[in-house]
Amino acid sequence: MLFAPTTARSETGLPVVSPRDAEMDAGHLDRIDQVVSQGLAQKNMPGCVVCIGRRGRVVFRRAYGFRQLEPEKERMTVDTVFDMASITKPVATATSIMQLIERGQIRLRDTVAKHIPEFGQNGKAEVTVRELLLHQGGLIPDNGLADYSDGPAVAMEKIFALPLVAEPGTKFVYTDVGYIVLAELVRRKTGKTIHEFTQANLFGPLQMMETGYLPREDLRARAAPTEQREGRWMRGEVHDPRAYRLAGVAGHAGLFSTASDLAVYAQMMLGRGSYGGKTILGPHTVEMMTRPYSVSSGLRGLGWDKQSGYSSNRGEQFSPRAFGHGGFTGTTLWIDPDLDLFVIFLSNRLHPDGRGSVNHLAGRIGTIAAGAIRLPAQVDLPETRGGANDKAASAKPGDVKRVQTKVLSGIDVLQRDGFKPLKGRVGLIANHTSLDRNHTSTVQVLHAAPQVDLAALFSPEHGFLGTLDQRIVDDVNDKTTGLTVHSLYGATRRPTAEMLAGVDTLVFDIQDIGARFYTYVSTMGEAMKAAAEHDVKFVVLDRPNPINGVDVAGPVLDHGRESFVGWHTIAVRHGMTVGELARMFNEELQLGLDLHVVPVEGWERSDFFDATGLTWINPSPNMRSLNEAVLYPGIGLLETTNLSVGRGTDTPFEVVGAPWIDGQELARELNRAELPGVRFVPIRFTPDASKFADEVCGGVNTIVVDRKQFRPLPTGLEIALQLRRLYPDTWKADAYARLLSNARTLDGVLTLQSRREIEAGYQVELRKFLDRRARFLIYP
Repeated sequence: MLFAPTTARSETGLPVVSPRDAEMDAGHLDRIDQVVSQGLAQKNMPGCVVCIGRRGRVVFRRAYGFRQLEPEKERMTVDTVFDMASITKPVATATSIMQLIERGQIRLRDTVAKHIPEFGQNGKAEVTVRELLLHQGGLIPDNGLADYSDGPAVAMEKIFALPLVAEPGTKFVYTDVGYIVLAELVRRKTGKTIHEFTQANLFGPLQMMETGYLPREDLRARAAPTEQREGRWMRGEVHDPRAYRLAGVAGHAGLFSTASDLAVYAQMMLGRGSYGGKTILGPHTVEMMTRPYSVSSGLRGLGWDKQSGYSSNRGEQFSPRAFGHGGFTGTTLWIDPDLDLFVIFLSNRLHPDGRGSVNHLAGRIGTIAAGAIRLPAQVDLPETRGGANDKAASAKPGDVKRVQTKVLSGIDVLQRDGFKPLKGRVGLIANHTSLDRNHTSTVQVLHAAPQVDLAALFSPEHGFLGTLDQRIVDDVNDKTTGLTVHSLYGATRRPTAEMLAGVDTLVFDIQDIGARFYTYVSTMGEAMKAAAEHDVKFVVLDRPNPINGVDVAGPVLDHGRESFVGWHTIAVRHGMTVGELARMFNEELQLGLDLHVVPVEGWERSDFFDATGLTWINPSPNMRSLNEAVLYPGIGLLETTNLSVGRGTDTPFEVVGAPWIDGQELARELNRAELPGVRFVPIRFTPDASKFADEVCGGVNTIVVDRKQFRPLPTGLEIALQLRRLYPDTWKADAYARLLSNARTLDGVLTLQSRREIEAGYQVELRKFLDRRARFLIYP
């Protein structure tokens, strides 16, 4: 293997430093040499350049192998110029579109035909700019090469005349045609080609002097050739045949660049749109461009890949906020804001015979890069911070830093975007929490939408109105629609074939609480299985996790203990939204479901519900406040034993007691444990329902004094241990197993191990769960 080491400073001004200076392990990064060596030996590419940056500096930049094998060999160098192929789409075209949006010249929701009237023919009048950016415009991937034979003007006329191949907004179809149209949109609004516009407004201001279309002679001299065309090697000449026939300038391909120049672009994006004193995009625009948008086959950004069928070149340890793209010629760019990391892999894998393959290799390099990050040592807390990565602990969940007034739940996003994911006859799983931001029920919203045929309704535990606290819930009739509401907490907990007869799409829209044993996610899981069995599309209208999506805690459910109150092998406090859980269920249970998640917008993982600006609706009769929801993962585990957890009082889950408990003694021992963020007050209370109804109970009132520090799972464990110690014959500890569903943890309580010992006993499985969970996360 041949490689050229990193020099002291990159040509574009991005400093080059030791990995240690960016808290990365140089030895770990050196593993890239072996991975690339294997790729070269397998003839995946003749050579490549790898460039990795973190915290505004390049930490790794090496050239490997050869940039040319025929007609004679030339060694690869770090300043080699590469044909970017489809990286053109996000870097040139999508960035230009976002600049025009910032200037007010176009809007995402504009129809393309508003600005290019000819485009509206043959059913395309309602295709929007946003849909083209997301490859959901219903356009063909590529039209025939013959359409490009008579020059760019005629080629555009033939593109405008193309019919749709899918209903706009309903299906992800990766398309070059859509980006050719977007580049034409730039020309129509500015009078400049995409080549001229990007030089003036993007590459020029960033001093990316080696980036652009139609590279000049000196850049072509150090370009990596691809294949032969018309008897000559394509060197500094676009490989894509359609871009070639469009005179080398197109929205889908045609861009050339170097690793050093791409590093500048990547740093601009990590800098929230600014670099070197130049602002290319505003911070809000960068966020809008790179946030996850649910499409029919995964998650995309505006111009960017996130997690989709095209993500084999994505590092496995990248955070959910990561965005990137690949190019047909063997190029990859991934940028991860949470890790403050970019990874560039450039090759000419098509040289000399078009047979190379590098996507999985690029993904392995991204994984190594993320794995090389070395954060300062931290104390392992009982509850693990599990957002985009463990660094998310710095977000301080519980610190209400602002009230986000623009959080949109999935139903709000669905309405705004014209109900595009819904097709045919629709079934809806809903309850009283299924409201949009204006407090209109999802049932009413879908029933009133002319483009939606609402055909069936279903309800979970507690019924359609959320008022029932009983073992069996019967079907009811919905007065708004006249439809029968099929109970999924009665004779069956899974929709039957009869219930789903004639349903094409099944929608789930219910507010979860963030604890494994809260059964709404079990209802969702059962419905997903039914949808998969009957070939019904499944759409989740996502909602925030009210107790934040960062803190993950408690033992993972043991394999073989799955039940309706423990539907999947996840942690007690899972730190996921229902949409993220749906993605996990679909993949890990191999359901093969046509799943579409309509994501929340404006919510961050560290947000509790009181930071969203959304109205709290009691998700169930005894879940009456956010404070109770925060306590629930720890206190709720106790309610299968012979204790009252406050049902039948005004403050469920805030009190714990029984007639045989000495509240003063229990409070004294719990306060002595010095659990963070919580104090215990001895009380006497009389439930008017549920356990010990009309009996006076002694116990404790759990007072959360610092939500940032409070950890419900260790708190619940400490209560269990003190009850076991103080009342070994009276407290029925074996029943603790019902919701806990973890034999090792139960044994620790029964044998009176210390809380720390019990917590240590489930950390390995918890870490494994965090690794599993990471790939399904949607939100930053």
